[in-house]
Amino acid sequence: MSRSVVLVDAVRTPFGKAGSLYAGTRADDLMVRAIRGLLDRNPLVVRESIDDVAIAATTQTGDQGMNIGRSAALLSGLPVTVPGYSIDRWCAGALTAVTTIAGAIAMGVNEIAIAGGVEHMGNHPIGDGLDPNPRFLAERIVEQDALAMGATAERLHDRYPSITKERADLFAFNSQIKTAKAYADGIIQVDLIPTAARNVELGWSIATVDEPPRPSTTLEGLAGLKTPFRPAGRVTAGNSSGLNDGATAALMASEEKAVELGLTIKARLVTYAFAGVEPEVMGFGPVPATIKALKQAGLTIADIGLFEINEAFAVQVLAFLEYFGFADDDVRVNPVGGAIAVGHPLASSGIRLMLNLARGFERHPQVRYGITTMCIGLGMGGTVIWENPHFEGVVK
Repeated sequence: MSRSVVLVDAVRTPFGKAGSLYAGTRADDLMVRAIRGLLDRNPLVVRESIDDVAIAATTQTGDQGMNIGRSAALLSGLPVTVPGYSIDRWCAGALTAVTTIAGAIAMGVNEIAIAGGVEHMGNHPIGDGLDPNPRFLAERIVEQDALAMGATAERLHDRYPSITKERADLFAFNSQIKTAKAYADGIIQVDLIPTAARNVELGWSIATVDEPPRPSTTLEGLAGLKTPFRPAGRVTAGNSSGLNDGATAALMASEEKAVELGLTIKARLVTYAFAGVEPEVMGFGPVPATIKALKQAGLTIADIGLFEINEAFAVQVLAFLEYFGFADDDVRVNPVGGAIAVGHPLASSGIRLMLNLARGFERHPQVRYGITTMCIGLGMGGTVIWENPHFEGVVK
């Protein structure tokens, strides 16, 4: 048994710089705010009817622990009859929460459910509490570089020597420019849930926009940044995503249930795939994941009209584009900017990609298919292929 699965709606909190905007805010409270904002936007959904809640976090301790899926569901005011569970696939946590929920819906187990992701990198610095098995290095299962994401980005530059620092800097610059334009056009704000933030010095405030974007970025400024992962390297703070805090939430349903309740349909899930690569070049993961997903869908890369590729590092996106033969500035790719500008709170980012793609579908009814794809630490990639419900000529 398989049923059509749709993205009904998705939201996110504004993203903050790690330990800055949300320094006095708990991670689970960020997640609760996203869930409540999602439900407030969809009053036709009876809370008792939600079948499950899957929430991702990369570091599942402290305010991101205690089975954050169940905890956030209870804290959000959902009935005790609504279960919940936690997901961990590092950067692709929210992406995996969506695909896991989608699998249950397609099988007929669930009708309508919530997927989400949160990361408070201020409270949980990347790598905090990790205890890698010494066999990883002792037995050369992975190289030392595999355990440092910036070092894997440098290795990806090595694999693609044509992807120079100048190209990476230009891509990063354009991400900032596109994000600034998207803000000026009011595209991004419409899906941001105003979120309370507390600063020890300034007290309470309401966050309504992302904190990380740097619209004043210049190519000259990017060129002068240090390369912390390798002397005379190519990866800098300017052509990478930052360390961030934020949460995202998505409402998934069977298409039949969405139509029955009169809910919006923002995207129709076609298929998804995850794939593994050498951990030392984890940024290459989106390539085999996309190849695998396209094969499953019976599509080719030429069928895809919009791409939302997570900008963990500029080189990772450029490697994807180079492999498939796209220009660095292809207008189909991240048209409203990406993580280099707005941030990458690890496990939350997959749903941000879906949000951007859904809005792109609305603006481009001539596009039938789009993808959301991202690299994942320790050598993986994840890709979801979506169909545009607004596509001209398709029965809605």
